[in-house]
This record gives sequence, C-alpha cells and structure tokens, in this order.
Amino acid sequence: MTIMKIRGIQKNFNEKQILQNAEIDIKQESRIGLVGNNGAGKTTLANIISGSLLPDKGFIDTFNKTLNIGYLKQSTEYSIHELEDIDSLTGNDLFQISSQLGLNKDIDWANPDWSKLSGGEKLKISLSSVWASRPELLILDEPTNHLDLQGVEWLIDELKTFKGAVIIISHDRYFLDRTVTEIIEIEDGSTKLFKGNYTSYRKEKERLYEIQLHHYEIQQKHQQQIEQQMANLKNWSEKAHRDSTKQGSASERRQIGFKEYHRMKAKKMDNQIKSKMKRLNQELEKNEVKAPKEQAKVRFEFQNSRKKGKRIIEANELSKSFGSRCLFDKSHFYMNHGERMALLGKNGSGKTTLVKILLGDETASSGEVWVSETIKIGYLSQDVSNLPLHQTALEYTGLTDRESIGRARTIFANIGLPEEKLTVPINNLSLGERTRIKLVMMLLDKLDLLILDEPTNHLDLASRESLEKTLLNFQGSLLVVSHDVYFQEKISDKLLLIDDGKFSRKEFGMKEYNTRKSSADPGNTERAERLMVLQNDINAIIGRLSFMTRDEPGYEQLDKDLSELLRKKRELE
Repeated sequence: MTIMKIRGIQKNFNEKQILQNAEIDIKQESRIGLVGNNGAGKTTLANIISGSLLPDKGFIDTFNKTLNIGYLKQSTEYSIHELEDIDSLTGNDLFQISSQLGLNKDIDWANPDWSKLSGGEKLKISLSSVWASRPELLILDEPTNHLDLQGVEWLIDELKTFKGAVIIISHDRYFLDRTVTEIIEIEDGSTKLFKGNYTSYRKEKERLYEIQLHHYEIQQKHQQQIEQQMANLKNWSEKAHRDSTKQGSASERRQIGFKEYHRMKAKKMDNQIKSKMKRLNQELEKNEVKAPKEQAKVRFEFQNSRKKGKRIIEANELSKSFGSRCLFDKSHFYMNHGERMALLGKNGSGKTTLVKILLGDETASSGEVWVSETIKIGYLSQDVSNLPLHQTALEYTGLTDRESIGRARTIFANIGLPEEKLTVPINNLSLGERTRIKLVMMLLDKLDLLILDEPTNHLDLASRESLEKTLLNFQGSLLVVSHDVYFQEKISDKLLLIDDGKFSRKEFGMKEYNTRKSSADPGNTERAERLMVLQNDINAIIGRLSFMTRDEPGYEQLDKDLSELLRKKRELE
C-alpha cells in the first residue's frame, strides 16, 4: 500500500536549482536507498519529505494524515538539541536501545548533560530516540557514521523486522546492500528508480552507460558521414558558383549556355545541402542520443613516500587506564613500513586512545610504545569542527607562492571542490566539503604514515571508491579506523584487534577476517552452497537482461524474477 506520493518537487537555494523534478512512491514497507553525489539534493529532499522544508513547486500526498515520521538528521548537533526537550522517551526505551547500539557510557537519564557526549554518543542517542518514537516512516541520513560494527549489525537486524517504510541516505555500500531493495538516484535535480540493492544499482548503471555509449558512437559516425557528404557537396557547389561567373569563349556560351548551366548546378547542390542538413537536424531532434554522463572521477594523489626502515611502530607491555577503568593492559604489537592495517574494536574499547598515544597527545599508564623518529605522520580525524570557520579553504592551506597555490587549486578541483568553494568561509561548506579540505592538507605533504579515523565519513560514493584506489597505490603505511566494511576489506592487509583489553596483530586483512568469522558458523556451509546457486541464477538473468531493452517482450518478467532472487539472496545473507 502506498503511503506517500511525491511529484514534481523543485527547490532552489540562492538562485541555484537543487531539485527540479523529484518523484517517489513510498509504500508501507519500502526500503529505499537515496544516493547521489555530495550536493545532489539528498538531504534537501529528506527535509521536504519530513515536512521541515517546503518545496518551491510540486506536491506530496500523504494518505495517512497522521503519519508518524522519524527523522535522523546527518548532523548530530541538530538532533541532540531536539533531545533536550524529550520527556517521555528518556528512560527505559532510550537506555535499552542505546545499549544495543553499543553505548556503554553511564548517563543520568533523569538529568542528562548532552554537552559532555562525543559525536558518536550523540548519534546513538539521537538514533535511539528516533527509533523509540515508533515511526511509520523512518528517514535515516548517514546513520552508520560513528557506529561500530556491533551498532551497524543491530541496526541492520532491526530494519529487517521494522514494519514501516524506510528511506536511507548513506555512503556505506555494505549497509545499503544489507538494508535496501530499491535505489533512488538523484542526478541533475531529477530522480530515477533502480530495483535491487546498491551493488545491483551499480551494475545496472554500468550496463546502461555502455548501451548509451554504443548508441551515441553509432550516431556520431552517422553524423560524421552526413557532414562529410555535405562538405563534398559544398565544395562542388562553390566550384559551380565560380564556374557560373566565368565568361568562357563565344562558342561555349552559344553551345551550352555556360553561365546558366553552372548556375543551375550550384543551385541544385545548395538545395541538396539544405535538404541533408534539414533531415539530419530532424533525425537528431527525434532520435538524439546524448553522450552518456561519466561517473564523477575524483583523483587523490599523495606525494611519494620516502623509504624508511622496516619497523615503524612497536609496543611492549602497553597499558592505559582512566581511573579504575582499564582500556587495555600489557599489550604487544608492531607495524612495518608499507603495511595497511585496520584497527578494529568496539566503540569505547580504546582505538582513539591508542591513536592519541601514537601521536603523542596521550601518555600510556605503563609499558612503552616506540614510533620511529624518521617517519612523518599525517592524521585525519573524524572531527571537522576544529577548522577555522572564518577562513577560506585557500587561506587555511597557508600557502603563499604561486606554484604551490596552483597545485593546491588542482588538488581541490580533483577532490571535488570547485573554485567558487575555495573563496567562501569554511563555515559555509558542508561536512563532506570540510572533510575534503582536511584530506587536501594531507595530500599537499610528503607523508610516511597515514592515520585515518573514519576517512569516508561525509564522502560521497564516487569519492570513497577513488580514495580506495589511491590508498592502494600509496607507498607508505596506513593505520585505519573505519566502520565502512567494504572500505576496510579493500584497503587492509593486516589487522590490529582490540578485544577484552588486549591488542593482537593478525597477518591478514578485513576480508579474510570476515570470511573466517563466517566459516566458524556450522550452518554457513549449506548457506554458502545455496547462495552460490542463487548467484549463478542471478548472473544468468543479468546476462540476458544486458542484451534486452526495457520495452522488449519478457524484460518485465525477467526483471521481476531478478528482484525475487535478490530478495532470497539478501535473506540468506
């Protein structure tokens, strides 16, 4: 049953059109992933759907006028202010849900002090309050930012049993694949529907791109042939015009009417050119195939790292306590040059504290940690609030010479920050744009070790995939804290786990770690076999669909069969 119809939504900000034709049908149990590049209008559309922002044009029909909408906003600062007015939800509901999300901090729910909470703790309480309000339509804007794996898995499981509709704005591909059954893409202000999860959407986008590119190339060759024919006719016409002005001999004028002959010949050529041009324009107007729009390519490039000695970090008997609470005790681990290491552990287990110890911002309670003095470390924190908000991005770089500023402008452009974003105060930029500024500051330097704390937060999908490729080519060392499972699987070749107050080094990456965890479940063998059969059937249907257009007989049925197979696959997973 459809609970909301959204038609023809338009929205402008400062004469810039963000949305020009947004249309969505939301059904009672919809699982919609809302995707698009940063600035495409995802959050704007979410605000319009929630009723906190009015569109300039278009309308929203809500079939249940008392529809309860729960909205988790991207900025936890906004959501936490709303918590200050909560009365009925402070208590068992919030405590129970926030605990399941991995919030272990002792909070006086009767008289909470929200100002003392971290960004991750605020998000968990904000999400808990939205969930506890028992909404019929749930809008989640970047819900996995700051959540550890325990919190992400809890949210995935809860969404499976949630009876209402869900709209998710997320750049977490793993989370989207596990939770949504359709993708709404916002591009150039308009929406487009794709069935299936994020991976299915990416495959379909690539298929449609290749098809459109093929038709466009055929059209271009045809157009070039016509234009060549017209060029030949034009040359002949110009020659005929020249010949028609020649006097010729008296006998030539008497025998064939030299001037009149060439004048008629030139006129005939002109008519042929006009006719061909008219036919070409009519054909292009009726059947024009536009050049397919390429996926935004964001290029990250690091300076070459200098070669260093093999071992760059080593910890012996490392312990850290805060009062009576022990985070980790008598831990041993090391890191070598060139390793890409994922730092894994639950929220509050000590990951951030370890990073601070490595950076020299925190001291160990006992034991020692050695960091090579010859390496240069770059640190990207997930906090973007510590930037000088009154400065512009270019001012923040501190560069003064023309060559360095030119290189910085190039990197800013490659990372998706155009010139007009560089000359306004940072306060006017989005969270994603601020994250990119911090990345550029690292890209401008020669670094040996990158410590990245949630580097993909606020980055759109194109930027995440580009960053993965760049980090794989980075010659230095990486220590990465991230809840983006796909990102960690791509990047890591070693693990540093913290569990029960101990660090342990693993000689494999995140992908093998997840595989080993999965194989430990006896029921996974049978499930893996069933998944293999399903995947073969899915591949077969995708292969058949790739040679068909949507209006061909049988396409619709194959599309339905594919959706059903994808549903079964998600259930097994």
